[in-house]
Amino acid sequence: MERECLVQAPTPPPRPPVLTSDMYPHHMQHDIPVAYNDKVVAFLRQPNILSILKERCGGCGATLRDKVNAVRVEGASALMRYQNDVQLTCMLSLFEQEIMSYVPASGCATAEPSPVASPAAARSTRAPAPQRRDFEAKLRAFYRKLESKGYGQGPGKLKLHIRREHLLEDAFRRIMSCTKKELQKGKLCVLWDGEEGLDYGGPSREFFFLLSRELFNPYYGLFEYSANDTYTVHVSPMSAFVDNHHEWFRFSGRVLGLALVHGYLLEAWFTRALYRALLRLPPALEDVDALDAQFAASLRWLQSARCVSSLELTFAVSERLADGRVLERELKAGGRDVPVTERNKKEYLERLVRWRVERGVAEQSEWLVRGFHEVVDPRLVGAFDARELELVIAGAPELDVADWRNNTEYRGGYHDAHPVILCFWQAIDRFTNEQRLRLVQFVTGTSSIPYEGFSALRGSTGPRRFCIERWGRIESLPRAHTCFNRLDLPPYPTPQLLHEKLLLAVEETNTFGIE
Repeated sequence: MERECLVQAPTPPPRPPVLTSDMYPHHMQHDIPVAYNDKVVAFLRQPNILSILKERCGGCGATLRDKVNAVRVEGASALMRYQNDVQLTCMLSLFEQEIMSYVPASGCATAEPSPVASPAAARSTRAPAPQRRDFEAKLRAFYRKLESKGYGQGPGKLKLHIRREHLLEDAFRRIMSCTKKELQKGKLCVLWDGEEGLDYGGPSREFFFLLSRELFNPYYGLFEYSANDTYTVHVSPMSAFVDNHHEWFRFSGRVLGLALVHGYLLEAWFTRALYRALLRLPPALEDVDALDAQFAASLRWLQSARCVSSLELTFAVSERLADGRVLERELKAGGRDVPVTERNKKEYLERLVRWRVERGVAEQSEWLVRGFHEVVDPRLVGAFDARELELVIAGAPELDVADWRNNTEYRGGYHDAHPVILCFWQAIDRFTNEQRLRLVQFVTGTSSIPYEGFSALRGSTGPRRFCIERWGRIESLPRAHTCFNRLDLPPYPTPQLLHEKLLLAVEETNTFGIE
């Protein structure tokens, strides 16, 4: 049996005054469900599951709510009955990480699942109509707005005289000397010192490519690799010791903005938290995974735990500073005297997530975002979500399908010459590059691929190749396990059906329903 992405639940501390990522206990033993269907049932049987659905996507319609309650009451048998239901499959795909890491709480009374209170209550939490994600349309609209507002149109020029051997210094000096109006309106012109030629795009493209490789390189101390891979980076807490680091982060933000305005891609992949920061969106629990997977698992356990008041937690944490000192931080005013209860647990988790993501880097991140917004009005980029902004800034590099196929493993009876797998790779050949990137995002959680290629893909626990496993019936949608970089693919009988189902799963499963 495949080893699931399980998390050992923490034991209540004897009464810790604060909670820290390195002190949070995680060794209490429970009867942990291993089979996927059992984990789904356990997840849906949380007493507050309807509140969780409402919080994530505004609730769910009466039909889907009835199915959820049926699973809560009947268990795996109801889940088997609905295994080919598109609505339920899409909803479960949104909670994949929570389901895989969910551990039922023990030692507290378990509330019995209750049916929908009334049709009126069901209507009050009905999810809004799903909207199709059309990235290309958003991108076209974004650049039309930029053009209409005069971004990059002149009449003045933004000339950058750059010496190759002093790339960073020259770029910093010139870009930081510009006013906000010059950055937004000026026509970009890059002149390489000692090299003849006019800039019709080539010199500028090379400039942003080389500059991003230097500026966002962890070697310089401003950024560092995330905890679970070596190809996404985030702001380094140690950057506080870099001379003039405030201005360097403001410069970094301006570089991101200029590249976005003028349509040049950067050779840089950031963790999702940084893209959320650029959009002024609050950090999410999954952002903690890139920094501290063990701490994130503890938060997920706490999210589903009952009788949280018995843990005797307060709105305070212990933070280890770069110089080795341990400092108590309150998550809100007077937090050390505010106990965590079921009533305020959601607020506590939100503040804890923000603290962990911003710990040691809040000031640096704010300067980076400030520099970005000096070039691009934040209202213009508000149409994108964090995943789409990643594609806009880092681009949609051409995926090497041959490398992808050579580094894919199969399970459940599939193999490289299996008819379904042959149809899968035929579908990939038919996909546009954007659709391929969406599929990679769907399965792995990010469109970034390590420079070594698919052979260096990593999961939440270390190196893990792209995997396709046989699962479900032909009526089912494909589903993804981002913990394992795994695609569960039903044995579709025809290439056309596989192509349609794969596209449907990748492009439409952004909410509870299917458009």
